[in-house]
Amino acid sequence: MLLACHERVNRSLELLRRLQVHLQDKGLDNDARQAARDVMRYFDVAAPLHHQDEELHVFPPLLQQGQGLDPKLREIVTKLIHDHRAMETHWSAARTTLSWIAEGGAQDWTPLSAEQTEALSRFSALYAEHIADEESIVYPAARSSMAPSAIVVMSKDMMRRRATQPE
Repeated sequence: MLLACHERVNRSLELLRRLQVHLQDKGLDNDARQAARDVMRYFDVAAPLHHQDEELHVFPPLLQQGQGLDPKLREIVTKLIHDHRAMETHWSAARTTLSWIAEGGAQDWTPLSAEQTEALSRFSALYAEHIADEESIVYPAARSSMAPSAIVVMSKDMMRRRATQPE
């Protein structure tokens, strides 16, 4: 479920990238407004749940290994926790720009400012690096250190918080 969420994050980040190209090539239109709304919906709703999943079920078991945890892994987990706070800050700036796009009228459209473009780029870059660290280092370490029963508990909790039922 965590990797599937990363796939959705990457799709939303790709939509954000295509939105920026679309705005440069075609300006503001209904497609651009809908893309902005779609990106906002994902990062407003699903992304915070994903961060919560990691902070409840992935990071703590690794950090609780105490002296047995590789110092480099501890450093990366700590960085990822800090990334979540930075993502919230960067999302606020990116969301302001996306909201402006979603609510904008074609007659009032002006191209994105350098500051708006930078807000979107910073947000995307942070997420890309964050996902790479999780998938290449942290998730494999967590998977190898968690008992199968803990993975079942994690999965059930993730589904419960999303109000879905296990299949």
